[in-house]
Amino acid sequence: MMMKLELYQYIALCRDFPEYNLKQGDVAMLIDYVTHPSGGEDGYVLEVFNAAGDSIAVFTVPMSAVEKMPSDAVLAIRPLAELK
Repeated sequence: MMMKLELYQYIALCRDFPEYNLKQGDVAMLIDYVTHPSGGEDGYVLEVFNAAGDSIAVFTVPMSAVEKMPSDAVLAIRPLAELK
């Protein structure tokens, strides 16, 4: 069983979520817990903000898709829409 992270902390994504144009390493706020309805992996509700602090997405991911923000990491910004 995975240990739950604390609510209302910033976390890092452990994998890409192309449906939201989010990538591994992007930062989100953990805003709620979700119990899997049929006994599978429980999840987290995340909120993603742009660099100006505006909310741009709220979605649910499995617990294994996030990690606590590492203390030795550097935050960076990137365009949400990939330039073609």
